Amino acid sequence: MNRESILDINDNSQVAKNIVIFDGICHLCESSVLFIIKRDPQRLFSFCSAQSATGVYLQQRYQIDALKNETVVLISNGVVFERSNAIFAISELLGGKWRYFSLLKYIPVFIRDFIYKKIAKNRYALFGKHSQCLLPTADINDRFI
Repeated sequence: MNRESILDINDNSQVAKNIVIFDGICHLCESSVLFIIKRDPQRLFSFCSAQSATGVYLQQRYQIDALKNETVVLISNGVVFERSNAIFAISELLGGKWRYFSLLKYIPVFIRDFIYKKIAKNRYALFGKHSQCLLPTADINDRFI
């Protein structure tokens, strides 16, 4: 992705409505992205590896560090969600039966994020990692920025 295309992403663009920033070398993260894509026929979400130029740009712009903080990030209409809050916001946006999963957000955040952080810290050991970022297939390539 060139510098121009990075700068074209603004809060008014369709692409910028719901951006999921994920660890591009994490098997669990990649599987989660593919899970969302499969259940998102309305194409509400765009995806961006935290390691990509666009991912780095968005993290700087929103003052977040997805890799250091070991978190998935959802930027939805300019609002940043991290860790379990990101997961629950994604499930609400997916709608249907998936929005019921977001009822777990009523568990206190310190408990939710304690569990989230334990899994995130051990994600490579538990689920493995790639040597390079996910290369999307032609049928989903347009979902990645």
